[in-house]
Amino acid sequence: MHELSIAQSIFETVLLEKKKKNLSDIQFIGLKIGAMSGILADSLEFSFDAIKIDTELSETALAIELIPLKGRCKVCQHNFQVDDYAFFCPQCESGQIEIEQGMDMEIAYLEVES
Repeated sequence: MHELSIAQSIFETVLLEKKKKNLSDIQFIGLKIGAMSGILADSLEFSFDAIKIDTELSETALAIELIPLKGRCKVCQHNFQVDDYAFFCPQCESGQIEIEQGMDMEIAYLEVES
């Protein structure tokens, strides 16, 4: 379950940012998780909730946006969403595609109590 180590990394990164920028209580950590990142959102939330108990982030929640898998055909330059992991261009049916989105995870924002 690598989500636990990812949750720990998010937790530590946010704590560092909180101290560095002298932020007040953080209500939400906005995450963008790619469809093919290999990260299970439910497991990540569960892991984060376990880590944050009795810490300064105990009231912080994750706001997760799932990012679809998108590609670009190297033959006809068509941009498209990859559905059902069908890695071919829906326009020209070429298998020569480049994945442009949906492979990674990022901390997109921190929502701070005003």
